[in-house]
Amino acid sequence: MVLQRGPQRANVWGYASEINATVTVSITGVGQYQTSVVKGPFLDRGVWRIMLPAVFQGGPYVLTAELVDGSSITIKDILFGDVWVCSGQSNMEFTLTHEFNASVEFAEAINYQNIRLFTVNHSESGYQQFEFSSVEERWSLPNNKTLANTGSPAQWLYFSAVCWLYGKHLYEKLGYPIGLIASTWGGTMVESWSDDESLAQCGLKPPPRNRTYVGFPKYPALLWNSMVHPLVNYTIYGVIWYQGEANAAPTGTPAMMNRYNCTFPAMIDGWRRQFHEGSNGETDVLFPFGFVQLAPWHNNATITVGFPDIRWHQTADYGYVPNKRMKNVFMAVALDLPDYTSPFTGIHPRDKEDVGKRLALAGLGVAYNHIDNRYTGPYPIHFQIFVAQNTTQITYDDQHLDIRSKDGFEICCLDQTTHINCADDKAKWYPAPINASDNSSVTIGYGGVCGSALVSSIRYAWRESPCPFKACAVYTRLNDLPAPPFIEVLLSPSAFVYH
Repeated sequence: MVLQRGPQRANVWGYASEINATVTVSITGVGQYQTSVVKGPFLDRGVWRIMLPAVFQGGPYVLTAELVDGSSITIKDILFGDVWVCSGQSNMEFTLTHEFNASVEFAEAINYQNIRLFTVNHSESGYQQFEFSSVEERWSLPNNKTLANTGSPAQWLYFSAVCWLYGKHLYEKLGYPIGLIASTWGGTMVESWSDDESLAQCGLKPPPRNRTYVGFPKYPALLWNSMVHPLVNYTIYGVIWYQGEANAAPTGTPAMMNRYNCTFPAMIDGWRRQFHEGSNGETDVLFPFGFVQLAPWHNNATITVGFPDIRWHQTADYGYVPNKRMKNVFMAVALDLPDYTSPFTGIHPRDKEDVGKRLALAGLGVAYNHIDNRYTGPYPIHFQIFVAQNTTQITYDDQHLDIRSKDGFEICCLDQTTHINCADDKAKWYPAPINASDNSSVTIGYGGVCGSALVSSIRYAWRESPCPFKACAVYTRLNDLPAPPFIEVLLSPSAFVYH
């Protein structure tokens, strides 16, 4: 297993039947410590808990907990490193077995023996649980068995491809142990992974507690209670997340989709609060949280609702992270990684290597302050509209633009007759292809489609599946990262600079 390295301190706990009994905890090369058994959440046993001193050396170590009656338990081969929780729905659950480069990953696993794996089994509950009801894979070293799905092709048991690839790329840069805990359930909505307080922030309530929940978890809080809450005492470094498809129309409801800009940031707040409190302050109250912005689905370039909305809401409608609402948050853009021939349908693209690599690059930048390389794609910072020429120049925060297509931009006109603004579903958007570019800007043209009206809004890559593989319009030559989608919906054209 992996316990969180210094400067954070790891929490260790266990259970014993005799209240007030003394427990001696020793860890090789670190020290010996004593604590007592106290009443806990279970009627048939008490709980003991101890916070170890900060440990910086990786190990391995041996930990022994012993009661005064001589009964003891020993855990061997413990490493101290950074612990990351990997959670979400099916694209996080998607196992390495089905990734394009699975055979290479299995063969190279021997080189990553300081990474350890743990997978939680599916469970749901109306009450917050303190231990997992079952575990799919106990702490394991990576190899072709522990990384491979051992169930039928329809089952995704272990290990998460995105989780592994993220951890592997972190380890290659950091050089010290990494612990990966996968807690996932395909097809689930963000509300199911949220605690009561987070739900309340968005006007939602948990389901009745005095029920037994079986089958697919379709109610709020059920997975938080059973698949995340048992971890809150465990000191961790951060979380990565891949979810949102279940909240997007048509798979989700319009209400679920439209409130994602509240429910997702609120869920992050809740996890941070609970892990911080559960670890006695050792897990940072603003621990780094990374997510994957949704990949494409159908081979259809006309779908403009659902995934585009969720991608935007994943950033709390800023278009980028970190931002004022989502501090210490990072993301991997995946909208240019379609896999329409995936045997698991296009919603489950097999290329998780690029996803893991992009997410690790962003994680190194935000979570570890490795700012030597750019870890985000270009994002617009200035718009100049040239009315007479029917063009707009968009300036980016990047001096190394790589333009791979002229398509992807659209404009919306300020309708003075019907008063339909561009935020309305009935608004009409017109293609605005790139007709010029330089290292830091693109110029888009749109003829006379607005007539005498002014351009009031611009959007980019606002499609469920906006482009072929790695062939959207705007990238940075630094690390080959795509620009994220954006929408500038303005009720007043004064927000743009007109000429």
